[in-house]
Amino acid sequence: MSAQPRLLPWPGPAGKPCYLVSDADGAGYLSQLADEMEAVQLRMGAELIGHARLLLRDQKADARELRYLSDRLIEALQDALRIAESRGERLPVSDDECETDGPTPAKEGDG
Repeated sequence: MSAQPRLLPWPGPAGKPCYLVSDADGAGYLSQLADEMEAVQLRMGAELIGHARLLLRDQKADARELRYLSDRLIEALQDALRIAESRGERLPVSDDECETDGPTPAKEGDG
């Protein structure tokens, strides 16, 4: 089995995080489905940015349209952050990185 559960790109019930524990090392059906979903979400977010730029240039855009745009941008950002978190959790960690939670403190005389 994989040592680290994978955060999936879709929420579970009530919007809570949904995880996959797999022994297929990313080659299983659900892992591939999650990879495809991430690609779709990122592509849709990129397309939404293009629509947002056009709408924001339109002087006739009303508050209702801008609120709708804001809601979609928030959703796209949430998707992108979930994908980033999931991918970050799956990055290999070296022994050096495990020893500290933050940047290495500067030694006296450095700088």
